[in-house]
Amino acid sequence: MAVSELVRIDQPSLVDLDRCVHCGLCLNACPTYRELGLEMDSPRGRIYQMVKVAEGAMPIGPSYIEHIGLCLACRGCESACPSGVLYGRLVEAARAEIEATIERPAPVRLFRWFVFEHLLPSRFWLRLGGLGLWLYQKSGLRRLVRATGLLRLFGKLAEAEQLAPEAELPTFFRHYGKTFPAEGERRYRVALLGGCIANVFFARLNEATVRVLQKNGCEVVVPEKQTCCGALHVHAGLRHEARKLARRNIDALLAGGYDAIITNAAGCGSTLKEYHELLEEDPDYADRARRFVDLVKDVNEFLASIELNPRLGPIAATVTYQDSCHLAHGQKVRAAPRKLLKAIPGLQFKEMALSDLCCGSAGIYNLVHTEMAMAILEKKMQNANRTKADILATANPGCMLQLKAGVELYGRGQRVAHVVELLDEAYRGS
Repeated sequence: MAVSELVRIDQPSLVDLDRCVHCGLCLNACPTYRELGLEMDSPRGRIYQMVKVAEGAMPIGPSYIEHIGLCLACRGCESACPSGVLYGRLVEAARAEIEATIERPAPVRLFRWFVFEHLLPSRFWLRLGGLGLWLYQKSGLRRLVRATGLLRLFGKLAEAEQLAPEAELPTFFRHYGKTFPAEGERRYRVALLGGCIANVFFARLNEATVRVLQKNGCEVVVPEKQTCCGALHVHAGLRHEARKLARRNIDALLAGGYDAIITNAAGCGSTLKEYHELLEEDPDYADRARRFVDLVKDVNEFLASIELNPRLGPIAATVTYQDSCHLAHGQKVRAAPRKLLKAIPGLQFKEMALSDLCCGSAGIYNLVHTEMAMAILEKKMQNANRTKADILATANPGCMLQLKAGVELYGRGQRVAHVVELLDEAYRGS
């Protein structure tokens, strides 16, 4: 397909834009509107701007770029909308249109080219970057750099360093190409998507996911040729690059004869389940993408849908659950994680107020818009603290990083864990 044709596809559709009746029911579900109280930073305000751009009445200028960029793309407005506005699709298309229109400064272009086209899809670069960060964190160099205050001279770099997760070695990449047998009778054969950054920073979570699936009668295959899902590319407006990654994953997984394709990252899962939209104009992949999407399951969704292995040991603690935006709003999966948490003996569940309001992570949003992300996080932690829970559970690695920062800044010393990590702990305790 010609680039010009792709550009026309990657624009907000007037048909989708016209679904918005500007009723305002989305306002309270929007984190940036709740924080700023500005109409132009609400879903209907951003849609109004998209309409004006589509009609040619407003340019794609700094103001438009700022308001579209400040959106977390959490899709909470989709759950609140009575008209079925596909806001996630609209904001992603708006960002793609911006990327096709503006000329970024050369250093920014170079940085984005390396991160999105080379780092995220590359095991080599991810391993090398993870090793470098691990050495920085474990050698004492991090303590020295922080003590000197040197990073404060570099602005955003200092904020990024504070939010950087702990690198985990060995990485999960060492398991690519392996098959893990089911414990007991094999009931299912599933593929596990390891992600990109998660292979370095959440290697232990991926391993826990394999063990829990094995405990529940799954033969777990970690396909060798899988790659990054493309979620971060879509959120950044780089839909052309995301399409390349989608095709690679479809080629690597669709013909494997799996009962399900499993992910433990809600943000990844939301994009994986929308490959059919990403590739809807691709004659070679449109049908294959639909079949791929039918197989994709969040690990919580999958485990809650089968007869769960009941041999769970007790965890004596109180837990609350933070809904990942892209699981609750993007994938409409809410009950499954709660069902799994309540299945663990001894674990007392307490619901959190506004549990499905974004925590401020939103991919790399907390790095790009740190001040806004931290303001949103502080309010999230206030609700978490009110539950007096010992454990903050969630279903997305990005949320885990943000909540861990929240505990350090505003919390009560709570433990942050993925639902699957708690299941793994309970199975091992039995």
